[in-house]
Amino acid sequence: MDLVLSKYIEPGDRVQLQKIMRLKEEDDDGHRKTYDSQVIDIISDDRIEISMPFEKTKLVLLPVDGEYNLFFYTQGGLYQCYARVVDRYKNNNVFSVLMDLTSNLRKYQRREYYRFSCALEMNSRTLEEQEIRAIEIDRKDILKPELPLQTSVIVDISGGGLRFVANYAYEKESTIMCKYTLWISGESKEFRLFGKVLSVKEVENRPGIFEHRVQYVHMDDDNREEIIKYIFDEERKTIKKQKGMEDGFWGDVK
Repeated sequence: MDLVLSKYIEPGDRVQLQKIMRLKEEDDDGHRKTYDSQVIDIISDDRIEISMPFEKTKLVLLPVDGEYNLFFYTQGGLYQCYARVVDRYKNNNVFSVLMDLTSNLRKYQRREYYRFSCALEMNSRTLEEQEIRAIEIDRKDILKPELPLQTSVIVDISGGGLRFVANYAYEKESTIMCKYTLWISGESKEFRLFGKVLSVKEVENRPGIFEHRVQYVHMDDDNREEIIKYIFDEERKTIKKQKGMEDGFWGDVK
């Protein structure tokens, strides 16, 4: 069913832009470039105004006529459409992008989780077969706490999994225990979660450093919601900081 844009999307909603590219433009692992932005205004049911996205601390000037796959993160769920850049300009000290929808808005059915870039210390280890069977029947008390952990760094995290780098490599398809700490609502909380290693590859130009992609398994909803809350809180801080930087940048332009 096609949906009316103004009924489901509101100013302030987060929007993720995925550039529509040819295969040769994709990253080596098949991932397409994505950028994060925010809805400024709904001009009509086929035209929308969003803020120009940042990549780290650099403003990304989306090209006019560039085509993107848009994902809207709203209180009512995740929505998707395709759109084309028709104009870009500065409005009230915000560099804005005007986009025309090139498809109808649709509810995005596949469950997706926004990946938040970070640098968080993590400890982990491979689970033994007995431990894997234990977590499958929710007997986490059978785990062996005395086994040594290895240190790594989480580089992005979501409600569905994480990506980390380490100076060692786990076996693909292995099950690991991940232990890390997040600050949520001003309080520190330690997470001990389990995940399946989906992929392992050596980082380009960094011999001996391996990137791992992990999908959580046997995870309860409370932990997932707390991680998503952490991501939303950190994103709000980032957007506020970027807004301040942008205001300062345009204030210097005479």
